[in-house]
Amino acid sequence: MTQFYNLTQIKSVLKNIQPVQEIEEGFIAYSEGKAEIPPVGEMLFKKPPGDVHIKYGYIMDDDYYAIKIASGFFESPQSSRYTSDGLILLFKKGTGELACTLLDECYLTNVRTAAAGAVVAKYLAPKHVDCIGIVGAGTQGRMQLEFLDSVIDCKEVMVWGMNQKELDVYREDMELVGYNVRTTLKAEDIAAHCKLIVTATPSKSPLLSADMIRQGTHITAMGSDTPEKNELDPRILQKADIIVADSISQCLLRGEIHQALKAGVLEKERIVELGNVIVNPDLQRISEEQTTIADLTGVAVQDIQIAKAVYHALIGENKS
Repeated sequence: MTQFYNLTQIKSVLKNIQPVQEIEEGFIAYSEGKAEIPPVGEMLFKKPPGDVHIKYGYIMDDDYYAIKIASGFFESPQSSRYTSDGLILLFKKGTGELACTLLDECYLTNVRTAAAGAVVAKYLAPKHVDCIGIVGAGTQGRMQLEFLDSVIDCKEVMVWGMNQKELDVYREDMELVGYNVRTTLKAEDIAAHCKLIVTATPSKSPLLSADMIRQGTHITAMGSDTPEKNELDPRILQKADIIVADSISQCLLRGEIHQALKAGVLEKERIVELGNVIVNPDLQRISEEQTTIADLTGVAVQDIQIAKAVYHALIGENKS
């Protein structure tokens, strides 16, 4: 009989899994050609502004395939009010039987996205980070920071947001869990003080320009997951030493790489894929002077990995 699990049940077992390791293994399988991931299905809305993504696929040696539906809506482009929802369906490969429905309300999408940020930083961030820069004071702005804690030894944070009210709430929340937080309404302050930067907004126009970025900076750009969104000046990618895509085929169509290619300032041959970076030290950061960019558009292999891990933890808990 198909099992339905709600968010409370899902959260209760997350402590029993290692999302960063699971996501890292998924990226390796993807870049090794061991995953079947069709193109993203999506619906884009203008009134009200928002988007719905449908991501699905399977890893060849697995017993399951997954279908994820996740939505995100903004009250208006100027508002910080954001609502999201979603679920993941996990099916048994070979029979098509629905193994479980994870009614995660988009939480697992947030977890796997934040875990991917930690994977990227593990291989591309500078060794010495004095201050972590977060562009975007929403859910991912919090979760990216929390997951970075497993790979980056730094509690100093500077965060940019759309208004001081949301920044004050962010600072209060993150100081409660041990971070020292400075806030700013000027994105250039992030670039001036931080050499590890995470952008986590739905912006459709660049928030950081090339002349702001200091040599040796790493940027993980994860907000631009549709063809319209754009957080970075394309010339930042033009000047970067290493440019990493979570999925090259996907980033050709969406994200910061897509925008740089469209602007004519980036050659496709310069792009390397994250799974290959993980297994090949020659593709990783080798100098504190290198400027590195990772474009995370969100790949279904992440949803597959997190769904499997949560499902196994849930059925294990039920048996105990």
